[in-house]
Amino acid sequence: MATRVEDISKPYHPIPERAHELPYSPAIHVSGPADMVFLSGMTAAPLYHSHPHIREEHFHAPDIETQARKAMDKIKMILEGQGLTLRNIVKMTKYLTDMRDQEGVSAIMKEYFGEWKPASTSICIHCLNQPGARIEIDVIAIKPR
Repeated sequence: MATRVEDISKPYHPIPERAHELPYSPAIHVSGPADMVFLSGMTAAPLYHSHPHIREEHFHAPDIETQARKAMDKIKMILEGQGLTLRNIVKMTKYLTDMRDQEGVSAIMKEYFGEWKPASTSICIHCLNQPGARIEIDVIAIKPR
């Protein structure tokens, strides 16, 4: 039975010799028995906060890099609580309020993921649910049984 993500998942590139050109994998093939973990969207705001929102709890740094790091730190914490790492992520969706931030976000993702490149989608949206929020990230991770 597989006990490592590498045993059940494989990045797929239709033109393998060009894989180095992308900061993500076009697809991740998962085979065999695995559990799936779906994370809710994470922003730079504290994970636990009041509902309805209290503005003072939602200070967002003005730069995309800091916001992306805070979101990724929460994702990492949640995965670690499940006994997983960022390497278990097979799909990531990034919601950006300004597509010009994409290069800064890609640099941060490289810091967190290294050479692992999960399948990824970036979507430009009008706004997020917190004033000043510029990015929200949700992920799907797999956990070999």
